[in-house]
Amino acid sequence: MDDLRLALLLNAVSPQVGGVLVRGEKGTAKSTMVRALAGLLPSIGVVAGCRFACDPASPDAQCPDGPHHVSSVSERPTSLVELPVGVSEDRIVGSLDLERALAEGVKAYEPGLLAAAHRGVLYIDEVNLLHDHLVDLLLDAAAMGRSYVEREGVSVRHASRFLLVGTMNPEEGELRPQLLDRFGLTVEIAATREPEQRAEVVRRRLGYDADPDGFAARWLEEERALAQRIVAARELLPQVVLGDAALRQITAVCAAFEVDGLRADIVMARTAVALAAWSGRTQVLAEDVRVAAQLALPHRRRRNPFDAPGLDEEKLDETLQQFAGQEPEADPDGDLDGDPDGDGPDGPDNGGGGGGGGQDAPSGPELESSAPQSPAEATPDNAADQPQQSAAAGAPAPREAAPVAADQPYRTRLFKVPGTGQGVQGRRSRAETDGGHTIRAARPSGALQRLHLAATLQAAAPHQLARGRDGRALVLRRDDFRQQVREGREGNLVLFVVDASGSMAARQRMSAVKGAVLSLLMDAYQRRDKIGMISFRGASAELVLPPTSSVEAGAARLELLPTGGKTPLAAGLLRAHETLRVERLRDPLRRPLVVLVTDGRATGARSALDDARRAAGLLAASGAASVVVDCESGPVRLGLAGELAGLLQAPAVRLDELRADSMTALVQTMTMQKKAA
Repeated sequence: MDDLRLALLLNAVSPQVGGVLVRGEKGTAKSTMVRALAGLLPSIGVVAGCRFACDPASPDAQCPDGPHHVSSVSERPTSLVELPVGVSEDRIVGSLDLERALAEGVKAYEPGLLAAAHRGVLYIDEVNLLHDHLVDLLLDAAAMGRSYVEREGVSVRHASRFLLVGTMNPEEGELRPQLLDRFGLTVEIAATREPEQRAEVVRRRLGYDADPDGFAARWLEEERALAQRIVAARELLPQVVLGDAALRQITAVCAAFEVDGLRADIVMARTAVALAAWSGRTQVLAEDVRVAAQLALPHRRRRNPFDAPGLDEEKLDETLQQFAGQEPEADPDGDLDGDPDGDGPDGPDNGGGGGGGGQDAPSGPELESSAPQSPAEATPDNAADQPQQSAAAGAPAPREAAPVAADQPYRTRLFKVPGTGQGVQGRRSRAETDGGHTIRAARPSGALQRLHLAATLQAAAPHQLARGRDGRALVLRRDDFRQQVREGREGNLVLFVVDASGSMAARQRMSAVKGAVLSLLMDAYQRRDKIGMISFRGASAELVLPPTSSVEAGAARLELLPTGGKTPLAAGLLRAHETLRVERLRDPLRRPLVVLVTDGRATGARSALDDARRAAGLLAASGAASVVVDCESGPVRLGLAGELAGLLQAPAVRLDELRADSMTALVQTMTMQKKAA
C-alpha cells in the first residue's frame, strides 16, 4: 500500500508520469485508495460555461463550445470520472443526435466521459474486463490527447488529457499490451499478513461506519498537509535537474531489461524528477532512479504471457552500480516514501516491492485416488496403464503420478465456432459486433447507432412527394432510419476437458499433452477468450478451473495437474455439459468451444464406453461446438477418439497436428466440417 500511495502522489505532482495501474487480489482497498486521491488534488480554473473544462490560460481552439473569449473564470475541484466496465461507446465519446443532424442540419452533441475527465482523473475499475473496442477509444484519446467523433459527415473533436488510473485483479485476466503500456506506473499489492495491521484496518473501518463525519474530521489536518505538499512539489518540479549520470542509469536499466520502445525511458525520467520534487530536492539521485524503475518497468519488461510482472532486484542493483556516476549527497532528512513527517513505514526505496514480485500460484485441486479395478473390468488399456495393480480384492489403489512439466508451447491451429454469434468482441469466431466491416443494414431496435446513410436515403426517397417535399432537405421520419450491422470477431468460452487418467501417464504422454493444452491456452489468451478446465481421472471429473478470463490461472492449474487411475470419460463429458448449462445462464451470448483432450478410452464399469457415447451425444445435442485432440499413440490404434469426435460432430486432431506450421493438411476447420455435414 505504501508503493501505491507513492505512485498516486507522484502522478499528482506530475500528471505527465502517465497514470497508475493497480494489480492486486480482491478486498485490498484498491478502489478506496484511488478515490481518495481526488480529494488531495488542487482545484483548477475553467472557462465559465464551457462543458469541456477549457483552461482559461490556453483555451482549446477546436472546443465545440468555442471559440472562447475569456471574460469570466470559475474554479472547481479536479474531477474524478469513473468509467464502468459495462459502459457503452456513446457514453465514452459522447452521443450525437443523428436524427436532428440529418433532418435539421444541427450538431446536437452531448459530451461523454472523455470530455468530463479532461484535466482530471479517469478511473477504470476492473480495467482488464473492458471490451476491446472501448480499449481502442481510450488508446486513441491517451495517445493524442483528443477525442474524435466522426459519423456520416458530422465531425466533433475536443481536448481530452487525463490521468489514467486502473485497478484489476490478475486472476480475472490480463490487459492488452497496448493499453498496459499506456499506464506510466504499475503497483502490485496484497493484503498484509500481520495480525496487528489487519486489526487496525478493521478498527478504522468500523470507526468510519459508526461516524463517517467524525472519522473524516480526525484526519482532516493530515490530508490538508498532504495536499499542501503536493502543491509545493508541483511548484518545485520545473527546477529539478536530471543530470547526465542519472539519465545514463535510466537508459541503461531500460536496455538491461529489454523493454520495447522508448516510452519506458521517458516515464522513468519523469518519475525520477517527480520523486526528487516530492522529496524537496532539485537534483535526481540514484535512489530516485531505483524507485522509478521499480514502479515503471515491471509491466514493460519482456516476459511470457503467463509470467507475473516483476523485476530482478539484483540485476537492477548491478546495472545501477555499473553506470553510477558522481551523484550529489542525499539529504539525510529527505524521504522517498511519501510520508510528510518522515516517520511512516518504509517505502520502495527502503526495500519496497514496487510491483517487483508476482503472487503465489494458486494451489492445485485435491483429486481423490482411484479404486482398484477388478479383473473382469480390465481392458488392454488398463493393463498397460496399471502394470503394478493387484487383482486381489482389497489391493491398494495405484499411486497417482507426480505432476510433470509441460513441453514448450507453440503456435496452434485456429479453431472456430461455426455460424455467426453476437458475443463480446474478440479474435476467434465470426460475430455481429460494434466493430468490424458493415455487412448489411437493419432497422434500429432501440436508439439509433451507426447510421447506414445509403440505406436510410434509399428508404426515404420513394416517399418524398407524398410527404410534400418542397426544398432541398429530405423529409425524414423515424421509420426511414437504418443502422449498420457489422461483422467482426468474438471471444468464446473455451472449455478444456483433459484426460488425466493412468493411460496418459503410462505412455509418458502427459508432457506433450500439457504442452498442447498450454499452447491452446496461449491461443485463447491472444484471442480474448474466457477459459475453463475440467480434469477427469479415477472415479470422477472435477472442474479444476471455473470459467474465467485469467489464462494465468489456467496455466497454473495445468502445471499442478496430477495423473493416474481409471478413465471416467463419461463423467468428464457430463461435467462439461453441466458447466456449459450454467454458463449459458450467466452469459448467454458467449458461445462455447469444448476442447476434449483424450485418447478416447473409457474404463471403469463394464458399460463405460457406452456411457461415454451417450454423454457425447448429449453434449452434441446441446449445440456446443467441440474439437477432439487425439492423444493415442503407438503402432496399434483403436480409433476411439475419432469415433468420439463423430458423436460430438467435431473434428479430430492428432496431437502432432496441432501446430499451425504443420505440413499435414488432414484436419479440416470446424466451419468446413459443419458445411459438409
